Amino acid sequence: MKILVIGNGGREHAIIKSIKKNKNVNKIYAIAGNGGIAEDAVTVNMDVKDVKAVSEWAKENAIDFCVVAPDDPLVLGAVDLLEEKGIPCFGPNKNAAIIEGSKIFSKNLMKKYGIPTAEYETFSELQPALDYLEKASMPIVIKADGLALGKGVIIAENLQDAKEAVTSMMQDKVFGASGSRVVIEEFLTGPEVSVLSFTDGKTLVPMISSMDHKRALDNDKGLNTGGMGTVAPNPYYTEEVAKECMEKIFLPTMDAMNKEGRTFKGCLYFGLMLTPKGPKVIEYNCRFGDPETQVVLPLLKTDLLDIMIAVANEKLGDIKVEFMNKSACCVIMASDGYPSSYKKGYEITFNTDKDGVFVAGAVLKDGKLLTSGGRVLGVTAVEDTLEKAIESAYKKTEKISFENAYYRKDIGQRALKAYGER
Repeated sequence: MKILVIGNGGREHAIIKSIKKNKNVNKIYAIAGNGGIAEDAVTVNMDVKDVKAVSEWAKENAIDFCVVAPDDPLVLGAVDLLEEKGIPCFGPNKNAAIIEGSKIFSKNLMKKYGIPTAEYETFSELQPALDYLEKASMPIVIKADGLALGKGVIIAENLQDAKEAVTSMMQDKVFGASGSRVVIEEFLTGPEVSVLSFTDGKTLVPMISSMDHKRALDNDKGLNTGGMGTVAPNPYYTEEVAKECMEKIFLPTMDAMNKEGRTFKGCLYFGLMLTPKGPKVIEYNCRFGDPETQVVLPLLKTDLLDIMIAVANEKLGDIKVEFMNKSACCVIMASDGYPSSYKKGYEITFNTDKDGVFVAGAVLKDGKLLTSGGRVLGVTAVEDTLEKAIESAYKKTEKISFENAYYRKDIGQRALKAYGER
């Protein structure tokens, strides 16, 4: 089989490494890929947002199956165009990808079908939003309606910060058209849990839970990032919580999308907050999370491509999806200064094997792997216990170097503490 994976980050590298294990795969292409992915797939330099050109390339190159990983091409309808050309895909069509493409859509969906989430109001004009904030309780959460590279959410601690956030989105257009409408919602408290799931619209299979670390600095300080590390499973996600989420959130979301004529097929990501009043949805994503994928897929026992093909054929119920009874930790090695300004172009040196190393932001130049992004590598280890996984991930991280490398030193510590409290 000839497989195409669309995307260019650590998530896509993890997907490609998993797909490579399938004995029926003889060639993997990646659009656009990156310097690290080039070791595991043939990279094709194209813009992932040019979904028409990508679909035409896939047809011309007789691709047998395509995995559309990032949010942008999914929301732009990449799956629709590929399937029109007879290429089966893993990923939702445009009609279903709106669950991430519009936060207003997803909030209204949850309200309509009684799926637990934060109380909220939506606004398409600046002044009514500012007026609403005058009466609102602080802290408060402000979200740009559309896609904003995972950065369109601001937690405002006071009224001034809240007004500045709304103004920057709606008037100053810091997120472009994505911020022309906003959601203002109550601030929830409790442990956060990420749960990715496979679904074909008939069956939904949650993957192993994970815990992300969004802040740039140790002890959850500093700016929000795309994620500085992850561990799996999440200690707060007990069997009891999982059962409640399945009954009140996961299956009701799948059914709601079916009732709306927007059947979701692919990876549906649930960002959850375990509040004192029970689990609530913070956000939906229409694809694998990054860097959650880098700890979830290494724990998957069942063949990933077999699952993806079953989802595309609406046969997920016929396949048994199993995970290892182990733990995983992923430490993100970033360029110092991320997510603000940082320098790039530094050579990456490996004094260790590359097993479990997922490349996010690097280019291959004259046979050397050079840094090219904020998040550069995801270094993952799988062990019998979380404590051992954390230790192994950091040992591997210490054997990889590049100038201005930065990583948090406390990934997984919150999870270890939670295990101790149980």
